[in-house]
Amino acid sequence: MLSFDETEKTAGTQESQRFSVQQKKLINCNTVDVNQLMPLKYKWAWEHYLNGCANHWMPTEVPMSKDIELWKSNKLSSDERLVIMRNLGFFSTAESLVGNNISLAIFKHVSNPEVRQFLLRQMFEEAIHTHTFHYIVESLSLDQGEVFNMYREINSIHEKDKFEMKLTEALVDPHFNTSTFEGAQIFLKNLIGYYIIMEGIFFYSGFAMILSMHRQNKMTGIGEQFQYILRDETIHLNFGIDLINGVKEENPHLWTESFQQEMIDLIKEAVELEVAYAKDCLPRGILGLSAPMFREYVQHIADRRLERIGLQAQYKSKNPFPWMSETIDLNKEKNFFETRVTEYQSAGNLSW
Repeated sequence: MLSFDETEKTAGTQESQRFSVQQKKLINCNTVDVNQLMPLKYKWAWEHYLNGCANHWMPTEVPMSKDIELWKSNKLSSDERLVIMRNLGFFSTAESLVGNNISLAIFKHVSNPEVRQFLLRQMFEEAIHTHTFHYIVESLSLDQGEVFNMYREINSIHEKDKFEMKLTEALVDPHFNTSTFEGAQIFLKNLIGYYIIMEGIFFYSGFAMILSMHRQNKMTGIGEQFQYILRDETIHLNFGIDLINGVKEENPHLWTESFQQEMIDLIKEAVELEVAYAKDCLPRGILGLSAPMFREYVQHIADRRLERIGLQAQYKSKNPFPWMSETIDLNKEKNFFETRVTEYQSAGNLSW
């Protein structure tokens, strides 16, 4: 049995091992055990995690019979088929790139457990998205090699993927860390490159193209799956913006004028890559869409992303696809779960 003095000493040791919520940091925090989830400091991370859980879905729940019938018919033009193939080619690789970046580059450098909790959930969701494109390719009996190797063979897709992979290179170096000024800026650049550019800009052109077909009652199975992916990506984007702004707030010295300009230039470069991709997908224009309209759209999206991380809008372009606000704007977003074959009880828990 412990004496009074020994009990006091033990209690004091336990107390010293505890930490206050103020000690938690997003990066470079060595004073808090990364496995100690509670008490929560970044409640936004936990809320995004819960939203992701409530939004759970699987591609195999979506029927593809109508898509298969339409794909085998002569009712789709060659240009419509091109839009579908190009988007499958881009997304099939892009989703795995995002998952790899989280697991190999971001996760190890985040020192906060609730943020890591969301990242674990996002990794799984990226796997579901990759599964989705496998399911679509298999359902339509497409040439698997053609779709999954398109990132090597189609220049506009290759350039977008190469742009993102460059941002991962430095972080996977075994000697990389965020304890230096340069390292922390590289990490922040990676977050902006993947959350703001890949998930916030590169993905949205493809969403607009496929959802435009869905509005015309064409390839509705693919369209429904893209709706679910868009809902996931909206959560990812909002999480990424909160994470970026949180790192900025805790490390204001990183947000120099030169770094801000570098990020603006990076986003401008991404806009041009996305416009080139749109031209590749829509060489002649279909579905009420054209490549010039996508320049306006991508610039409009880019301005919104810039503003969310405290940078000035660069283009002042209008949204040429106002119907997309019904899908993208969370305040007006329709409940995609209403159209699902299998209703999940958790779907009712998802609050926007």
